[in-house]
Amino acid sequence: MTVARGVDLLVVAQHLRIGYGAFNVIQLEHAEAIIAGAEAVELPVIVQISENAVKYHGGLGPLGTATLIMARDSELPIVVHLDHAEDEDLIEEALDLGFKSVMFDGSKLSWEENLARTAAITKLCHDAGASIEAELGEVGGKDGAHAPGVRTSPEQAALFVAATGVDSLAVAVGTSHAMADRSAVVDLELIAALEAAVPVPLVLHGSSGVDDAGLQAAVRAGIRKVNIGTRLNQVFTEAVRDRLAADPALSDPRKYLGPGRTAIQAEVARMLGLLAKPR
Repeated sequence: MTVARGVDLLVVAQHLRIGYGAFNVIQLEHAEAIIAGAEAVELPVIVQISENAVKYHGGLGPLGTATLIMARDSELPIVVHLDHAEDEDLIEEALDLGFKSVMFDGSKLSWEENLARTAAITKLCHDAGASIEAELGEVGGKDGAHAPGVRTSPEQAALFVAATGVDSLAVAVGTSHAMADRSAVVDLELIAALEAAVPVPLVLHGSSGVDDAGLQAAVRAGIRKVNIGTRLNQVFTEAVRDRLAADPALSDPRKYLGPGRTAIQAEVARMLGLLAKPR
Protein backbone atom coordinates (compact mmCIF):
# COMPACT_ATOMS: atom_id res chain seq x y z
CA MET A 1 0.00 0.00 0.00
CA THR A 2 1.12 3.58 -0.64
CA VAL A 3 2.52 5.39 2.41
CA ALA A 4 -0.31 7.51 3.85
CA ARG A 5 -0.34 11.23 4.60
CA GLY A 6 -0.74 12.07 8.26
CA VAL A 7 -3.60 14.52 7.68
CA ASP A 8 -5.68 11.93 5.81
CA LEU A 9 -5.54 9.57 8.78
CA LEU A 10 -6.26 12.31 11.31
CA VAL A 11 -9.27 13.64 9.40
CA VAL A 12 -10.75 10.14 9.65
CA ALA A 13 -10.01 10.20 13.39
CA GLN A 14 -11.82 13.55 13.66
CA HIS A 15 -14.86 12.14 11.90
CA LEU A 16 -14.93 8.99 14.04
CA ARG A 17 -13.93 10.88 17.22
CA ILE A 18 -11.17 8.39 17.96
CA GLY A 19 -7.40 8.61 18.35
CA TYR A 20 -4.56 7.07 16.36
CA GLY A 21 -1.28 6.12 17.95
CA ALA A 22 2.01 7.60 16.76
CA PHE A 23 5.00 5.57 17.94
CA ASN A 24 8.67 6.52 17.87
CA VAL A 25 11.28 4.46 16.08
CA ILE A 26 14.82 4.32 17.42
CA GLN A 27 16.08 1.17 15.74
CA LEU A 28 14.83 -1.25 13.12
CA GLU A 29 13.19 -3.50 15.71
CA HIS A 30 10.94 -0.61 16.74
CA ALA A 31 9.65 -0.12 13.20
CA GLU A 32 9.09 -3.84 12.69
CA ALA A 33 7.23 -4.15 15.98
CA ILE A 34 5.06 -1.06 15.52
CA ILE A 35 3.82 -2.16 12.10
CA ALA A 36 3.33 -5.75 13.28
CA GLY A 37 1.33 -4.48 16.28
CA ALA A 38 -0.91 -2.43 13.99
CA GLU A 39 -1.44 -5.41 11.70
CA ALA A 40 -2.36 -7.61 14.67
CA VAL A 41 -5.34 -5.37 15.48
CA GLU A 42 -5.94 -4.21 11.87
CA LEU A 43 -5.68 -0.52 12.71
CA PRO A 44 -3.71 2.23 10.93
CA VAL A 45 -0.64 3.56 12.69
CA ILE A 46 1.79 6.46 12.54
CA VAL A 47 5.46 5.43 12.63
CA GLN A 48 7.69 8.36 13.47
CA ILE A 49 11.40 9.06 13.43
CA SER A 50 12.56 12.07 15.42
CA GLU A 51 15.40 14.43 14.65
CA ASN A 52 17.11 13.09 17.78
CA ALA A 53 16.93 9.54 16.41
CA VAL A 54 18.38 10.77 13.12
CA LYS A 55 21.31 12.31 15.02
CA TYR A 56 21.85 9.04 16.89
CA HIS A 57 22.14 7.11 13.61
CA GLY A 58 24.17 9.80 11.88
CA GLY A 59 21.59 10.28 9.14
CA LEU A 60 18.00 9.66 8.08
CA GLY A 61 18.56 7.60 4.93
CA PRO A 62 19.07 4.00 6.14
CA LEU A 63 16.45 3.90 8.91
CA GLY A 64 14.01 6.12 7.03
CA THR A 65 14.24 4.06 3.86
CA ALA A 66 13.80 0.77 5.71
CA THR A 67 10.75 2.13 7.54
CA LEU A 68 9.21 3.38 4.30
CA ILE A 69 9.71 -0.05 2.68
CA MET A 70 7.99 -1.77 5.62
CA ALA A 71 5.11 0.71 5.44
CA ARG A 72 4.65 0.17 1.71
CA ASP A 73 4.65 -3.59 2.19
CA SER A 74 1.77 -3.41 4.69
CA GLU A 75 -1.86 -3.70 3.61
CA LEU A 76 -2.80 -1.07 6.22
CA PRO A 77 -2.55 2.71 5.87
CA ILE A 78 0.81 3.45 7.52
CA VAL A 79 2.08 7.00 8.00
CA VAL A 80 5.86 7.49 8.13
CA HIS A 81 6.38 10.77 9.97
CA LEU A 82 9.41 12.95 10.70
CA ASP A 83 9.00 14.08 14.30
CA HIS A 84 10.26 17.22 16.10
CA ALA A 85 12.30 18.46 13.18
CA GLU A 86 13.99 21.83 13.61
CA ASP A 87 16.46 21.42 10.73
CA GLU A 88 14.88 22.48 7.43
CA ASP A 89 17.47 20.55 5.43
CA LEU A 90 16.39 17.38 7.24
CA ILE A 91 12.77 18.10 6.34
CA GLU A 92 13.73 18.42 2.67
CA GLU A 93 15.65 15.14 2.88
CA ALA A 94 12.63 13.38 4.41
CA LEU A 95 10.34 14.68 1.66
CA ASP A 96 12.83 13.55 -1.00
CA LEU A 97 12.92 10.05 0.55
CA GLY A 98 9.12 9.80 0.38
CA PHE A 99 7.92 10.83 3.83
CA LYS A 100 4.34 12.12 3.57
CA SER A 101 4.13 13.60 7.06
CA VAL A 102 6.43 16.04 8.84
CA MET A 103 6.43 17.90 12.14
CA PHE A 104 8.23 21.22 12.21
CA ASP A 105 9.03 22.19 15.79
CA GLY A 106 9.31 25.96 16.03
CA SER A 107 8.10 26.08 19.62
CA LYS A 108 11.37 27.56 20.89
CA LEU A 109 11.13 30.48 18.45
CA SER A 110 9.46 33.82 18.96
CA TRP A 111 5.81 34.06 17.89
CA GLU A 112 6.71 35.99 14.73
CA GLU A 113 9.56 33.69 13.69
CA ASN A 114 7.54 30.57 14.43
CA LEU A 115 4.71 31.87 12.23
CA ALA A 116 7.00 32.80 9.35
CA ARG A 117 9.10 29.64 9.33
CA THR A 118 6.12 27.33 9.85
CA ALA A 119 4.25 28.97 6.97
CA ALA A 120 7.25 28.54 4.66
CA ILE A 121 7.73 24.89 5.63
CA THR A 122 3.99 24.26 5.25
CA LYS A 123 4.24 25.39 1.63
CA LEU A 124 7.29 23.18 1.11
CA CYS A 125 5.46 20.12 2.49
CA HIS A 126 2.24 20.79 0.61
CA ASP A 127 4.13 21.27 -2.65
CA ALA A 128 5.68 17.82 -2.05
CA GLY A 129 2.28 16.24 -1.36
CA ALA A 130 2.97 15.84 2.36
CA SER A 131 1.11 17.06 5.43
CA ILE A 132 2.59 19.09 8.26
CA GLU A 133 2.19 19.17 12.03
CA ALA A 134 3.36 22.15 14.08
CA GLU A 135 3.57 22.91 17.78
CA LEU A 136 2.32 25.83 19.80
CA GLY A 137 2.76 26.33 23.53
CA GLU A 138 5.42 24.57 25.52
CA VAL A 139 5.69 20.80 26.10
CA GLY A 140 8.17 19.83 28.80
CA GLY A 141 11.22 17.68 28.44
CA LYS A 142 12.47 19.59 25.40
CA ASP A 143 12.22 23.14 26.79
CA GLY A 144 9.71 23.70 24.04
CA ALA A 145 5.95 23.45 23.95
CA HIS A 146 5.51 21.07 26.86
CA ALA A 147 7.32 22.66 29.81
CA PRO A 148 5.53 22.23 33.14
CA GLY A 149 2.79 24.78 33.71
CA VAL A 150 2.76 26.14 30.15
CA ARG A 151 -0.46 25.80 28.15
CA THR A 152 -1.55 26.53 24.59
CA SER A 153 -3.98 29.43 24.21
CA PRO A 154 -7.06 28.60 22.07
CA GLU A 155 -7.07 32.15 20.73
CA GLN A 156 -3.41 31.99 19.71
CA ALA A 157 -3.92 28.49 18.29
CA ALA A 158 -6.70 29.74 16.01
CA LEU A 159 -4.52 32.61 14.77
CA PHE A 160 -1.52 30.32 14.27
CA VAL A 161 -3.41 27.72 12.23
CA ALA A 162 -5.07 30.37 10.07
CA ALA A 163 -1.76 32.14 9.41
CA THR A 164 0.34 29.06 8.65
CA GLY A 165 -2.05 26.58 7.03
CA VAL A 166 -0.73 23.62 9.03
CA ASP A 167 -2.65 20.34 8.91
CA SER A 168 -2.44 19.40 12.61
CA LEU A 169 -1.35 21.08 15.81
CA ALA A 170 0.53 19.72 18.82
CA VAL A 171 -0.71 21.49 21.93
CA ALA A 172 0.50 21.92 25.50
CA VAL A 173 -2.19 20.62 27.85
CA GLY A 174 -0.24 19.21 30.79
CA THR A 175 2.05 16.50 29.44
CA SER A 176 5.85 16.28 29.33
CA HIS A 177 8.29 14.29 27.23
CA ALA A 178 10.30 11.35 28.59
CA MET A 179 8.24 10.81 31.74
CA ALA A 180 9.18 7.55 33.46
CA ASP A 181 5.82 7.23 35.22
CA ARG A 182 2.25 7.80 34.11
CA SER A 183 1.30 10.58 36.53
CA ALA A 184 0.61 13.45 34.10
CA VAL A 185 -2.89 14.91 34.22
CA VAL A 186 -4.19 16.44 31.00
CA ASP A 187 -6.38 19.55 31.00
CA LEU A 188 -9.55 18.17 29.40
CA GLU A 189 -11.39 21.50 29.40
CA LEU A 190 -8.51 23.11 27.54
CA ILE A 191 -8.45 20.30 24.96
CA ALA A 192 -12.16 20.81 24.32
CA ALA A 193 -11.66 24.58 24.00
CA LEU A 194 -8.76 24.06 21.58
CA GLU A 195 -10.80 21.65 19.46
CA ALA A 196 -13.59 24.23 19.27
CA ALA A 197 -11.13 26.99 18.32
CA VAL A 198 -9.17 25.31 15.51
CA PRO A 199 -10.36 23.23 12.56
CA VAL A 200 -7.33 20.93 12.35
CA PRO A 201 -6.71 17.74 14.37
CA LEU A 202 -5.00 18.11 17.75
CA VAL A 203 -1.87 16.17 18.75
CA LEU A 204 -0.80 15.09 22.24
CA HIS A 205 2.96 14.81 22.80
CA GLY A 206 4.43 13.25 25.94
CA SER A 207 1.60 10.72 26.07
CA SER A 208 3.73 8.04 27.75
CA GLY A 209 3.26 10.02 30.97
CA VAL A 210 -0.54 9.65 30.88
CA ASP A 211 -2.36 6.54 32.13
CA ASP A 212 -4.86 4.59 30.02
CA ALA A 213 -7.93 6.31 31.43
CA GLY A 214 -6.33 9.72 30.93
CA LEU A 215 -5.49 8.97 27.30
CA GLN A 216 -9.01 7.82 26.57
CA ALA A 217 -10.38 10.95 28.24
CA ALA A 218 -8.04 13.11 26.14
CA VAL A 219 -9.31 11.45 22.96
CA ARG A 220 -12.91 11.97 24.03
CA ALA A 221 -12.09 15.64 24.63
CA GLY A 222 -10.61 16.12 21.16
CA ILE A 223 -7.09 14.68 20.78
CA ARG A 224 -6.65 12.76 17.51
CA LYS A 225 -2.92 11.86 17.38
CA VAL A 226 -1.27 10.41 20.47
CA ASN A 227 2.55 10.33 20.49
CA ILE A 228 4.13 7.47 22.44
CA GLY A 229 7.87 6.86 22.70
CA THR A 230 9.13 6.37 26.25
CA ARG A 231 6.51 3.71 27.03
CA LEU A 232 7.77 1.53 24.18
CA ASN A 233 11.36 1.91 25.34
CA GLN A 234 10.31 0.83 28.83
CA VAL A 235 8.65 -2.42 27.72
CA PHE A 236 11.48 -3.12 25.28
CA THR A 237 14.18 -2.63 27.90
CA GLU A 238 12.33 -4.67 30.51
CA ALA A 239 12.03 -7.63 28.12
CA VAL A 240 15.71 -7.41 27.14
CA ARG A 241 16.80 -7.23 30.80
CA ASP A 242 14.67 -10.23 31.69
CA ARG A 243 16.13 -12.28 28.84
CA LEU A 244 19.73 -11.39 29.71
CA ALA A 245 19.14 -12.04 33.41
CA ALA A 246 17.74 -15.47 32.59
CA ASP A 247 20.85 -16.37 30.58
CA PRO A 248 23.93 -14.29 31.53
CA ALA A 249 26.03 -16.13 28.94
CA LEU A 250 23.77 -15.04 26.08
CA SER A 251 25.63 -13.10 23.36
CA ASP A 252 23.47 -13.40 20.23
CA PRO A 253 21.60 -10.06 19.96
CA ARG A 254 18.72 -11.71 18.12
CA LYS A 255 17.93 -13.73 21.22
CA TYR A 256 17.42 -10.69 23.44
CA LEU A 257 16.35 -8.05 20.93
CA GLY A 258 13.68 -10.45 19.67
CA PRO A 259 11.81 -10.52 23.01
CA GLY A 260 12.12 -6.73 23.15
CA ARG A 261 10.55 -6.44 19.71
CA THR A 262 7.72 -8.78 20.74
CA ALA A 263 7.05 -6.66 23.84
CA ILE A 264 6.77 -3.49 21.72
CA GLN A 265 4.42 -5.23 19.29
CA ALA A 266 2.08 -6.26 22.11
CA GLU A 267 2.07 -2.77 23.65
CA VAL A 268 1.40 -1.08 20.31
CA ALA A 269 -1.53 -3.40 19.62
CA ARG A 270 -2.93 -2.73 23.09
CA MET A 271 -2.54 1.05 22.83
CA LEU A 272 -4.08 1.24 19.36
CA GLY A 273 -7.13 -0.65 20.58
CA LEU A 274 -7.40 1.62 23.61
CA LEU A 275 -7.31 4.81 21.53
CA ALA A 276 -9.75 3.51 18.93
CA LYS A 277 -12.41 2.88 21.62
CA PRO A 278 -12.30 6.02 23.79
CA ARG A 279 -15.89 5.63 24.95
